[in-house]
Amino acid sequence: MKPINSIIQEVRSEAPSIRTFRVDRQLDPAPGQYVMVWVRGVDEVPMSFSGPDAITVQSVGEATQALFRLSAGSSIGLRGPLGKGFVLRGEKILLVGGGVGTAPLAFLGEQARGAGLEVTSLLGFRSSEDLIFQNRFGALGDTIITTDDGSFGIPGRVAAGLKGLDLDEFSQIYLCGPELMMWDIISRCKDRANKIQACINRYFKCALGVCGSCCLDPEGLRVCVEGPVVMADRLLESEFGRYRRGPGGGKGLCRG
Repeated sequence: MKPINSIIQEVRSEAPSIRTFRVDRQLDPAPGQYVMVWVRGVDEVPMSFSGPDAITVQSVGEATQALFRLSAGSSIGLRGPLGKGFVLRGEKILLVGGGVGTAPLAFLGEQARGAGLEVTSLLGFRSSEDLIFQNRFGALGDTIITTDDGSFGIPGRVAAGLKGLDLDEFSQIYLCGPELMMWDIISRCKDRANKIQACINRYFKCALGVCGSCCLDPEGLRVCVEGPVVMADRLLESEFGRYRRGPGGGKGLCRG
């Protein structure tokens, strides 16, 4: 699949290191799917959709820093939508997100509300300065916010917000964010892992399931095509939350 040319229509600042880029292409993605974004002369990197024509990006490396230097009217290449997204199930759902990982969940929550589902959101951020999409989530239903430094909402990590929830009320839990945060939630909810849909991040190179760069030990699950949304019970005995592989294939630390 060759990248298609796309023009950035709008750039919105969501937080000091997070921006939303709206493009001129309607790619009809499902929430949780991703697009390979080609920043010409730099690199091609995967980005989750935060809307039908938008990606929300945190500046963390060379490609994202180059993307942040672009403005409305600039051209990028797009390849997608790719992978498997979230599937709506049941009548009452819980969204659990951390940091920029809340972006695809906002997109999912809006589809869920449009389909008549009841939506509750549990969101975690490092501080009030990093909080994004508060109004989007607030319009969906009950919203619980935690911050690591206690500057907004409940002090502590995302899991601190679980205490005020009866998880038996929810037919499905949707999870996205930093890996260690997600693993913390999954570990605390092992008995519910078969109703947790987790959108996970691994190193994507080809995004076609050919190169094996994103495969999870020991099953060999190809995250780029069989994910990035995976049922959490498939992650319990995997490398997820324990280590991850980088561009060279060597084991490295999980982040978040």
